[in-house]
Amino acid sequence: MLRLVLALWASAMAVAVYVPIGLRWRRRTRIRREVLRLVATIDLEPYHAALLRNEAIEAAAAELVLAGHLRIDAEGAVFLTEQGRDHARTPAHPLPTALLKAVRRHDPEPVSLGWIDWNDEEHRRRSGAYRAEQDTLLPELPRLPHDKSNQLLDCCACLGIVFVMMSWSVVGVLLVFEWPQGPWQWACAVVAACGLVALAFAERAGREVRKRTDCGDPLGDLARAVPHPAFGALDEERRTLVLRSLGERYRWRGADTVVPENEDEADEWLDDKVWWEDAYAYRAAEEDEDGP
Repeated sequence: MLRLVLALWASAMAVAVYVPIGLRWRRRTRIRREVLRLVATIDLEPYHAALLRNEAIEAAAAELVLAGHLRIDAEGAVFLTEQGRDHARTPAHPLPTALLKAVRRHDPEPVSLGWIDWNDEEHRRRSGAYRAEQDTLLPELPRLPHDKSNQLLDCCACLGIVFVMMSWSVVGVLLVFEWPQGPWQWACAVVAACGLVALAFAERAGREVRKRTDCGDPLGDLARAVPHPAFGALDEERRTLVLRSLGERYRWRGADTVVPENEDEADEWLDDKVWWEDAYAYRAAEEDEDGP
């Protein structure tokens, strides 16, 4: 009789533990399939994909360089070409247009893509507006359930774990306390032992459920699948210049200095005057090199 009770008790505990795990597996699998189905229907616009992977400004710069609107020197400074200064010739897409207008605001002083990306509020506003507009076209992706902190549920879970561990220990001790006699007791002992083994692997089963049903970042994977066509069309030298200018955030600031109203900040503004002189000297040197 004791063997039968142990077998039933171990089986009941295993069922009580694995039923929630199975239900969670089913729910997460259904959500994962729905997410992947929705992502498969998305046709990302190239600049929207570049925004999702934080590469929009280099993609826009690549298009402007290929179109002959911008020139980037070996030190990462960006200059307008004669074609770029022609306001009648503007790209059709809003992101290259926003970048071209940002460079025009800083003209005739050299500016870097990094400075525009980090400090030009108008450019960031235009880029943000375009991204918000494109994000509204994306389907709403369901999210996998996450465990939320709840004091009552946490306490119940702790009590349940303690109860299962104590029951597991008691059943295990009683199972080996007396050697089974006859086929019936052996069968009950095997059932009880299988229940204990299943309980021992319950935590691992929960980890496997989370691992196998995790969606990852399918939208990000879609955005990273193909680089922007304009950036991919650049040769290695010009691609390096674009990335160098993007990484230069402080040296080339363009005509973007604001005179402070507070007298305490006057000295700091005078220090910026040194940068202005360097910028003009750099501009003059560039013109001399381009001359006959």
